[in-house]
Amino acid sequence: MSAAPPSRALPPGTSAASAATSTAPLYGLVLAGGHSRRMQRDKASLPYVGRSQLQRAMELLSPRVQRAFVSIRTEQRSDPARTAYSCIADLQPDLGPIGGIHAALHTHPDHAWLVLACDLPFLTATTLDHLIASRAADRIATAYRSSFDGLPEPLCAIFEPASRAAVDDWIAQGQRCPRALLQSAATRARLLEPFEPRALDNVNTPEQYAAATAQLEGAASAAPAAASAPGPHLEAPPLRLRVRYFALLREQAGRGDEQLQTRARTALELYRELQQRRGLALAPEFLRVAINDEFGDWRTSLAEGDTVAFLPPVAGG
Repeated sequence: MSAAPPSRALPPGTSAASAATSTAPLYGLVLAGGHSRRMQRDKASLPYVGRSQLQRAMELLSPRVQRAFVSIRTEQRSDPARTAYSCIADLQPDLGPIGGIHAALHTHPDHAWLVLACDLPFLTATTLDHLIASRAADRIATAYRSSFDGLPEPLCAIFEPASRAAVDDWIAQGQRCPRALLQSAATRARLLEPFEPRALDNVNTPEQYAAATAQLEGAASAAPAAASAPGPHLEAPPLRLRVRYFALLREQAGRGDEQLQTRARTALELYRELQQRRGLALAPEFLRVAINDEFGDWRTSLAEGDTVAFLPPVAGG
């Protein structure tokens, strides 16, 4: 069984219940307002294994957030590929990616934002789930470090409502680079080590696109079922599991344990499903998960007959 990730202590005097209450709801934003000058064609519309990059990004993002939006420039309001989704237009022109983040934070200031660039063809559901599970709601942002230079990767990151002032100040100073913003605010952001080294590789040129397409098509030919499923494994037969709830989760679920059937295949997928089924309000980063009475990792695969327990810190581990 995989080792559990290091737990993050809550601020002094903060209970799991109050921390969960203060955690802002999570919205999603795909940045698709770029000019694609190096690619010489619209990156959002580039096809990868039968789907446009924008479509694929939205399919990855939408099941993991309350609402998902596409970030656009004002002149892209008539683009049908983008306006097929809910859109947020830049409030200030020519700011690049930080303009999209700025507009989202101002349009829905009480929400946190899971922000994705639209040119990440190797991004996986696993990387997004790990980012969400590692979210530090008490910081201004949670982001991965680059596998190349160790610097923050702001275009697959969660920006909390508290980041709005930092973004506003950064723009007011004439700055435009969101990576430099997170680097300057490193003590106020949670930076994660790369989870899947290639997941955040972006594609900016025709040559890079050709190489990425060849790799992804090859992977799809070798394993078509895996390549076509961005989220939970919906074609797999359901598992029968026992779920146990402790402390505040027991109150929210209205029960201490239950037997259920699910198509979730990891502990995190199961918890996301139960958040919808049972109204569980605690974010995963405030919990520990145990499988068959052993503490496990959120990515641990589930098997028929497993007993899965979710434990807030107040349950005593």
